[in-house]
Amino acid sequence: MEIVVKPVCSRSDLRKFIHLPKLIHKDHPNWIPPLYSDEWEFFNASKNKAYEYSDVILLLAYRGEKVLGRVMGIINHKYNKLHKQKHARFNYLETWDDREVSAVLIQHMEDWARIKGMEKLVGPMAFSDKDPQGYMVEGFDEPVSIATHCNFSYVVDHLKALGFEKDVDLVVYKIPIPEKTPELYLKVAERAMRNNPGIELLEFTRRKDLKPWIRPIFTLINETFTEIYGFMPFTLEEMDDFANRYLLIMDPRLIKVILNERRESVAFVIGMPDISKGIKKSKGYILPIGILHILLAGRRTRQLNLLLGAIHPAYQNRGLDTIMGSAMLESARKQKMEYIDSHLEMESNSKVRAEMEYMGGKVYKRYRIFGKTLSKVTEESSSDSKLKRAKMEQMLLSPCG
Repeated sequence: MEIVVKPVCSRSDLRKFIHLPKLIHKDHPNWIPPLYSDEWEFFNASKNKAYEYSDVILLLAYRGEKVLGRVMGIINHKYNKLHKQKHARFNYLETWDDREVSAVLIQHMEDWARIKGMEKLVGPMAFSDKDPQGYMVEGFDEPVSIATHCNFSYVVDHLKALGFEKDVDLVVYKIPIPEKTPELYLKVAERAMRNNPGIELLEFTRRKDLKPWIRPIFTLINETFTEIYGFMPFTLEEMDDFANRYLLIMDPRLIKVILNERRESVAFVIGMPDISKGIKKSKGYILPIGILHILLAGRRTRQLNLLLGAIHPAYQNRGLDTIMGSAMLESARKQKMEYIDSHLEMESNSKVRAEMEYMGGKVYKRYRIFGKTLSKVTEESSSDSKLKRAKMEQMLLSPCG
């Protein structure tokens, strides 16, 4: 039976789109469901501010009435303008091990990108580097952390067969938490405190004490992440949305901020307990008791996940990373944690990688963002082919009429 691709236009369609992965991954031992309340907001153009500066399309593939796959297409106009690019992105590609389905969905992504005047298709990437990005290419037996993709190896095979090549790799380190912080590391941190008069390390115990620092932290991210692949500066509304999304499950004891003499935030690091087992037990639902499973998992875990960190350019190479690092290790030990998951680090970020390796870290997962230059469409002589393409273009340009 022919594969038919249809746009997501109704709430019923979106429900199919959001819940398809749990069918595909039902026998996957490491798959963690998303928090479905977040999914409904992320894919909602009226609630996700990134839709205001992006073209977006959601597609489902069918054989008859059965949904076989899904994909999201994004053109982030702000990012393209900032970087002088004509790139479209795909993300959330999910299929069973059926190369034909993947090919049809990706072909629609390529056609949509061409119609929109784009020259390259990259992915998996969403609106920014804060969304799940990259497919796992190494470490398939390892558990998956929050905000990263969990994929079967065949997805990578499908993309390679369709002509996609490596654009950038992201690595994840597993770092043992020592029973005692190395003496040399502590001495470097102490010297950094002496050599930077007026700085202050902020540590927290209550979530409400974090709120005044949300916007200063995200402003610092905007100032320091300018060269990060896929990064988009946060607007004030996006800062608040991001904070509201994660604040409830954050542990304030695992957030460190450094202030200068003017009490401006010049460095920070955010960690959080691994809550993946709680999300899995909750099946992705916070209510009615899912939040209890999530919070309990955070208390029981032995893994600390690093999420974000930055140092203002004027304060880099001055040892502030060791000040925050030694404080984070002490907090992690108090919570009986045994190792750290670094989250995604760019393969080319040699400085950060060197520090993680100095602490005994080893790469145990690798993710890849793929890219493909789009060829121009050849003129088709058949009237049937032209009609078919015209109908497809109409659907892609006005997916919901």
